Parts: sequence; structure tokens; C-alpha cells
Amino acid sequence: MADSDSNKEFLDKKLQEKLHIAKIVRKTVLTVLIAFVVLFAGVIGGGYLYVRSALKPVDPDNKEPVKVQIPIGSSVSQIASILEKNDIIKSAIVFKYYVKFKNESGFQAGNYQFNQSMTIQEIVERLKKGELMGEAAIKLTIPEGLQLSEIADIIAKHTPYSKKEIMNQLTNQQFIKQMQKKYPNTITDDIFNGRIKYALEGYLYPATYSFYEESPPLSEIIETMIKKTDEMLVPYRNKMKELSLSTHQFLTLASLVEEEATEKADREKIASVFYNRLEKNMPLQTDPTVLYSLGKHKERVYYKDLEVNSPYNTYKNKGLPPGPIANAGKQSLDAVANPADTNYFYFLATKEGEVIFTKTLDEHNKEKAKHITEKD
Repeated sequence: MADSDSNKEFLDKKLQEKLHIAKIVRKTVLTVLIAFVVLFAGVIGGGYLYVRSALKPVDPDNKEPVKVQIPIGSSVSQIASILEKNDIIKSAIVFKYYVKFKNESGFQAGNYQFNQSMTIQEIVERLKKGELMGEAAIKLTIPEGLQLSEIADIIAKHTPYSKKEIMNQLTNQQFIKQMQKKYPNTITDDIFNGRIKYALEGYLYPATYSFYEESPPLSEIIETMIKKTDEMLVPYRNKMKELSLSTHQFLTLASLVEEEATEKADREKIASVFYNRLEKNMPLQTDPTVLYSLGKHKERVYYKDLEVNSPYNTYKNKGLPPGPIANAGKQSLDAVANPADTNYFYFLATKEGEVIFTKTLDEHNKEKAKHITEKD
């Protein structure tokens, strides 16, 4: 009986000890959990307050202008760091994630004027619109349909650089490789085809460019135009995939449309003729490629010109030429991305600028007899 009471007392003691330990464990876990929740809430609350503060102007009352230079080719992270360094924004990290969250893009390089009272969205809009400070020291207007050497003439006319210096830069392999590294979606290995006359032909976008230095680096001038091409091609990337065209092929085809089109031309129909011919494995037979092969401009293309021995001559070679023959504007890019649905295989431009489309060679010859003097 004594042994039984002793065992019962021992078991009760052990049970009490277990209950006591369990109570301590529960209290400890609860304490740790409360501490974690408080800490987590503090972090979340602190983070929220930090972000909310960082999204506000640095100083709402300070409108003193601050000059900020955004170099060509700057990434969003680099732009954010520059703005933070110049006390235009409170946090480069918050700015970067704000831009990402809002899906903002298309920031332009240049010399800007900001102030500390600006909101982040105001800063973003200014960077997108390219609202630069003061008058441009150099303004270059590059029209559509120009060849690389013609663009070099315009640059030489408005800058301290000679045409020879410009063409040397445009054909410099090291510079071209640098551009490929910066803009890999646009400058691809396709431009290194040995049959291509100029690797960057067709890659300098037609637009007006402003520079705020008297003598901006030549590399910066050219890169600005390449960067613009890279930006302009973004909306067409999916279309290129649908059409099974590389960037190089897309720009090449757009350059043909650009060179064939007149002010009154229906570029979508011109593009459709090229697509229809490519599908039937017919030579494109477009006169601008002959002129590019000859290396000169002429009012008329004669039969003897069609025999020029060049990979660009689309009378002698089927398919697309090795590369673009000029720079193409947005209208031509749109036409290549969205060609008309036609059965046309021929077209010709009249002296009045009208473009006549036909389905058969017989129809084409009849229209040519009506509107164009026979070539020599």
C-alpha cells in the first residue's frame, strides 16, 4: 500500500513538472510571437512611411532650378542615382520601383532642369517628353528615306565634324560592337553580313535631334539616333515574330517601302506587293535597289542599269537585299507591320505621284504604256 502511494505521488509530481514546463513553453512562444508581430508591424509600418515619404517632393517650397545631365544610354537605375545625387528625389530605389510599377519607359538623354518641389510623376513626364533646358546648341533634322552618307552630310553641316570623320565613326567596328552590346534587340549579328555595304545603314532613325553642347561627342550623336530606332521598334517586336521577320529584315523591307512611296502612295499596298512577291519567290524588282547598287541618284532607271552586278540589285537577285537601303519612317514601319491584304504583284508611280497597282504583268504593261515613257 505504501509503495502504491509512493508511486502515485511520484507520478503526480512528474505531471506537475510537465504541466509547468508546457506553461513556460507556451508563454515563451507567445512572447516570441508577440515580439515578432510587433517587429513585423514596425517594419511594415516603417517601410510604408518610408515609401510614402520618398514619393513626396524633396522640398515642396523650393523651386530653385537644378541642372541635371542624363547621359545617352542611361538605364533607369542610373537615372535614379543621378536624380538622388542631385537631391531631386529622396530615394533612387523607390524611384526605380515606381517607374517599374507604373510601366514607364522612353526616358530621353540630355541636359534637364528640375527642382525639389517636383513630384516623381512630374519628373517622369519631363524625362519622357524630353523637356530640356534652354535652347539647343545643335539641332539635326534627319528626314525619312536618307542613306547613311546623306545623314553624314547633315551631321557635318551642323557640327564641327567632317564627313570623313563621321563615316569613319559609322563604319568603326569597335563602335558598332559597342552599340550591339547596348542595343542587342536592334543591332544584331545580321548587320555583319559580308555583302552589306554599311552595317548601320537604315539604323539611324529619321527625327529631329537636339544637343545642348557646342561640340557633343560624335559617338553620342550617332548613338542618339540608334537609340531612337531601338525605342521605335519596341511596338513592332510581336508583329515581327508573327511575320517571321528578324529586326534586320523588318528594317530592310521598310526601307524599300520608304523609297518606293510617294506622298500620295498607299504604303500598305506597296508592302503587300513585296510580301506577295516574296511568297511566290519572285524577284522584288524595285528600282531604288538598283540606284543603291549604282551608288547614285537618277531621275530614271534604264534597262542597262538593271544589269548592275550587286547583291542589292533586286532585278538580278531574289528575296530581300542584304540590308536596308535607307532609313524608314513610322509610316513605312507601320505598312510593313500591317500590310494590306491584296492580290497585287505590280505597281508603278505616275508623274503626278499616284501609284497604280495591278495583278498581272499584262495589266502592269498596259498601265506603264499609258503613264510612263518606255525606258531606253
